[in-house]
Amino acid sequence: MNVKQLMEKAVEFHGHACPGLALGILISKYMLEHGFNPAMDEELVAVVENNNCSVDALQALLKTTFGKGNLIYKDFGKNNYTIYSRKLKKGIRLSLKGHAFREEGLSREERLEKILNANPEDIFNIQEVEFNPPEMAKIEKSYPCDVCKELTMESRLTNHKGKRLCKECLKKITN
Repeated sequence: MNVKQLMEKAVEFHGHACPGLALGILISKYMLEHGFNPAMDEELVAVVENNNCSVDALQALLKTTFGKGNLIYKDFGKNNYTIYSRKLKKGIRLSLKGHAFREEGLSREERLEKILNANPEDIFNIQEVEFNPPEMAKIEKSYPCDVCKELTMESRLTNHKGKRLCKECLKKITN
């Protein structure tokens, strides 16, 4: 797929074109060119350190999604992305270089075009990392919280004074 096709597909998912989405498209294009094929299940895993527009491009183009459990979000506020291929037994980390968004005087459209036409190595620090992807998603039983009665995954319940509590109820009781 060329950049224009990738952009169309990502915009269809995200809703609009923007520089953040362009970053995700550039990442996805790089990964696809290096044999990291879109995930039908969990063979590809993306660990992202932000929740900005770029992540939507990864979902649309690499098929890494929260629902399948192959999109892992770490709230670090950094434009860092680690993509693992279980098939290739390989991991690649891309981290945004400091200068990538610093150019003054560029319009939003000019910035978007510049990112889409960039060489990924000019925008990101790219390195192969140790292959240690997160575990495959687990399907767990759910049980009602003894306070709010809402079904909660077993691993997210805490036993507090003989009661099974969800995180929200535990927080209310212990604060």
